[in-house]
Amino acid sequence: MIVPPWRIIFFGTPSFAVPTLQNLLQGKDEVVAAVTQPDRGKGRGQKVVPSLVKEFILQRKKDELLIFQPESLKEEAFQERLRELQPDLFVVVAYGLILPGRILKIPKYGAVNVHASLLPKYRGAAPTAWAILRGEEITGVTTMIMDEGMDIGDILLQAEIPIVRDETGETLNNRLASLGAQLLVETLEKMKSGNIRPIPQDHSKATYAPRLKKEDGHIDWREESEEIDRKVRAFNPWPGAFTSLKGQLLKIYRGEVRKKAPIGKAGTVIWVGSDFIEVETGKGSYLIKEIQLEGKRRMNVKDFLSGHSITVRTILE
Repeated sequence: MIVPPWRIIFFGTPSFAVPTLQNLLQGKDEVVAAVTQPDRGKGRGQKVVPSLVKEFILQRKKDELLIFQPESLKEEAFQERLRELQPDLFVVVAYGLILPGRILKIPKYGAVNVHASLLPKYRGAAPTAWAILRGEEITGVTTMIMDEGMDIGDILLQAEIPIVRDETGETLNNRLASLGAQLLVETLEKMKSGNIRPIPQDHSKATYAPRLKKEDGHIDWREESEEIDRKVRAFNPWPGAFTSLKGQLLKIYRGEVRKKAPIGKAGTVIWVGSDFIEVETGKGSYLIKEIQLEGKRRMNVKDFLSGHSITVRTILE
């Protein structure tokens, strides 16, 4: 049976959503509109910038795509506009807000979400970072039918990938974004052929990945070096793992675990090499290799030490 192209409205905001939107635009279905978060102030100067989904759409030269940026999904005028477009399906990828029931009832075949975890594990806004932070060895993506709860809908398909040793939040996010885009294509094909069976989640096995805050990145040097390393990798690039050096904020982007018996106070610099700074932790030590001092550019430690003096017994807090 030949199924005519579906009319799709896409919901998404960050870089993770872009590969899925790109695949949809290159496919046979018709993307009739995109919904993304309003333009926001960013950076020290709070310059107003569009979401990465909007930026991607504006860079396209082929055609124009309707873009909606409602401040609230409860706006009746916005909901009526969605109805007028007569969508067959919503595709939702890291949009940033839970869709209310009145909106979910609009499309003929409901709403499909692409989520960056193997549900029911890591429901919530930051599944990629929390998977690294908690030492997971495998993660993946899930497509599911949406309902009014947070990531609790029936599972359609899942795909796994390993978390490699030096994985950062950024590299894992990029790999999962590509995997999710592929899985969505497969999901739509199986939905159209009727060859898919939604599976309810086992809610008793659910874990959560709450939205990250800047203060979450603070390093407690009393933790084990393995935990500190996971935090540095999980929170790269945002919110960034950080400590304090002589009263100044010091972000840490890359390092290495060294397993050795503790000899002094956690947070103490115990060795300064040509391209690393070794710091005592609650268990083992941590070799800092890439940093950014407040007000300065990001750089490797070798370049940093050429212009800054750090001595043994310096305390990081």
